Amino acid sequence: MTRPCLFFFALSATVSAVHTNPIGKVLELLSNLESKITAEGEEAQKMHDEMTAWCHDREMNLGFDIKTGKSDVASLSAAIDKQTSLVNAGATKVEELSSGIAANEADLKAATAVRTEESATFAAEEKELGEVIDTLERAVAVLSRAGSSLMQVKNAKNVAEAFRLMVDASVLSTADASRLTALVQSQSADEDSDAGAPDAAVYVSHSGSIVDTLEGLKEKAEEQLSDARKKESTANHNFDMLRQSLEDEIKYSNKDLAETKKAIAAATEAKATAEGDLAVTSKDLSGDEGELADTKADCASKTADFEAAVASRADELKALAEAKKVVSDMTGGAEKLSYGFNQISLFQMSTKADLAQFEAVRFVRDLAKKQHSVALDQLATRMSSVLKLGGPFDKVKGLISDMIARLEEQGSADASHKEYCDEELSESEEKKNEKNALIEKISTKIDQMTSRSAQLKEEVASLEKALAAIAASQAESDKLRQEEHAVFTKNKAEMEQGIEGVQMALKIIREYYASEGKAHSAADGASSGIVGLLEVCLSDFTKGLAEMMATEDGAATSYAKSTMENKLETTAKGQDVKYKAAESAKLDKAVAEATSDRSSAQDELDAVLEYLAKLKEQCVAKAETYSERKARRDAELAGLKQALEILEGQSLLQATRGVLRGVRAH
Repeated sequence: MTRPCLFFFALSATVSAVHTNPIGKVLELLSNLESKITAEGEEAQKMHDEMTAWCHDREMNLGFDIKTGKSDVASLSAAIDKQTSLVNAGATKVEELSSGIAANEADLKAATAVRTEESATFAAEEKELGEVIDTLERAVAVLSRAGSSLMQVKNAKNVAEAFRLMVDASVLSTADASRLTALVQSQSADEDSDAGAPDAAVYVSHSGSIVDTLEGLKEKAEEQLSDARKKESTANHNFDMLRQSLEDEIKYSNKDLAETKKAIAAATEAKATAEGDLAVTSKDLSGDEGELADTKADCASKTADFEAAVASRADELKALAEAKKVVSDMTGGAEKLSYGFNQISLFQMSTKADLAQFEAVRFVRDLAKKQHSVALDQLATRMSSVLKLGGPFDKVKGLISDMIARLEEQGSADASHKEYCDEELSESEEKKNEKNALIEKISTKIDQMTSRSAQLKEEVASLEKALAAIAASQAESDKLRQEEHAVFTKNKAEMEQGIEGVQMALKIIREYYASEGKAHSAADGASSGIVGLLEVCLSDFTKGLAEMMATEDGAATSYAKSTMENKLETTAKGQDVKYKAAESAKLDKAVAEATSDRSSAQDELDAVLEYLAKLKEQCVAKAETYSERKARRDAELAGLKQALEILEGQSLLQATRGVLRGVRAH
C-alpha cells in the first residue's frame, strides 16, 4: 500500500470516527505500516539481487575485456619490438652493404687506374722495342748489302765501335746508336754478374761477326717484345677478371641493398601500424580498467546503502512491533472507559492527523539518512520541532516547499555551471592539445635542424682541415719540384758538356791517328785503348743523360698529375665548404626563428594551462560529480514532493475536521 493510499484511508477512517475505535485504528495503522515497510524491504531486496547480478556480470565482462586487452598489448608490444629489431638489423646491413659497395667501387677505380698506367707503359715499351727492332733490321740489311765501304764496320772490335762507325757512315743516327747502345748495355748487364760498370770487353762480339751480333740483339729484342706482349695480355686478362668480379659484387650488393631498404620500409610500416593499434588498445584497456574500478565502487556503495536501509527497516519494524505491543497490552482499560458504549470524541481525528504528520517527518528523516543529506536532516529536525511546539500546519508545508524550491534552484544553477564547465574544459583541452602538438612539432623540427647544422659544421671543419693539409702538401711538392728541376738543369748541362767534350776528344784522336803519313805506329795500341775508354765514357754519359731526362720527365709528369688532382680536390672541397657553410647558416637562422615560435607557443600553452587549472579547480576538483549530485538532488526532490503529498492529505483531513466540529458524544 503506497503512502497516498494510506493517508486517504486514514482520512476516511477519521470521517467515520463515530463508529470506529481509535485504539483499534492505531493498531491497524501500525500493522499497515509494518506491511508497507516489509513490502518495501522485499522490493529493495529484489532490486538489490538484480543489481548484484548485474554487477557480477559486468565485472566478469570487463575482466575478460581487460585480460584480452592486456594480451593484445603484450602481443603488439612484442610485434613492435620485433619490427624495431628488423629495422635496426636492416640499417646495419644497409651500412655494411653501402660500405662494401663503396670499397668495391674504389677498388675498381684503383685497378682501372693501375691498368691504364700499365697499358701506357706497355705501349711505350712496345713502341721503343719496335723502333729498336726496326733499327736493327735496317742495320743488318745495310751491312748485309754493303761492300768494301763498310768493311771497317764489319771488322769492328766491339759493338760500340761498330755503332760509332755506322753513325759516321750515316747508316744510323746518333739517337739510334744511343738506343742500341743502351740495349746492348741492358743485355750485357743481364748476362754479367758483376755489380760494377761494364768495360769495353763487354761489347766484343762473341760470334765473330757484327751482323750476327746485331741479329742476336734483334732476336733478344723480339723476345723482350713477345714477353712484354704476353705480360700485357695476362695483365689485361687478370684485370678483366677482377673487373667482372667487382662489377658482379657491386651489382648483387646493390640488388641486396634495394631489397634490404624495401624490407626496412615494410618493417617500419608494420611497426607504425602496430604502434597505432597499441595506442588504441592501451586507451581501451585503460578505459575498461577505469570503468571496472568505477563499477566496483558504485556497486559497493549501493550495497552499503542497501545494507544500511535493511538495518534501518529492521530497527523501524522492531520499534513498530514494540509500539503495537505496548498499545495492545496497556490501553485495554482506558479504551473501555473512553470508547465504551460507542463513545466518540474529536481526539480520534486529532490523533490520526498527528500520525500523518509523524509519517511525513519520518519519511523526510529516512530520505536524509539514505541520501546522506545534512540539509534534509535539518529540515526533518525543524519539522519535528514545529510539530512538537504545536505550530501551524501550513508552516510545515512551507518548510518543505521552501526546501523544494531551493533544491530546484540549486539544480538549475548546477546545470548551468555544468554546461559552462563542459564547454570551457572542452575548448581549453582542445587548445592545450593543439599547443602541445605544435610545440612537439616545432621541437622535433628544431632538433632535426640543430643536428643537421652540427653535422654540417663538423663536415666543414673536416673539409677545411683537409684543404689545409692539401695546401701544405702542395707547397711542399712545389718546393721539392723546384729543387729537383734546379738540380736536373745543373746536372743536364754538365752531362751535355761532358758528352760534347768526349765527342770532341774522340774526333781529334781519330782524325790524328787516321791521317796518313804520320809517324804514330808506335802509339797505335795506346790510342786504341784511349778511344775505347772514351767510347765507354761517351756511352755512360749518354745513358746517364737519358736516365736523367727520363727521371725528370717522370717527376714532372707525377708533379703535374698530383698538382692537377690537388686542384680538383681543392675546388671540390671548397665548393662543399661553401655550400655546407651556407646551409648551416640557413639552418641556424631557421632554428632561431623556430625557437622564437616555440617560445610564443609555450607562452600561449602556459596561459591555457593556467586557465585550465583554474577551471578544473572550479569544475572538476569536487568530492561529488555532477551526475551524482543530480541523482541525489532528484531523489531528494522526489522524496520531498512525496512528503508534501502526505501533508496535502492532512490538509484535507483538517478541512473535514472543521465539518465535524460541534459534534458531541452520546
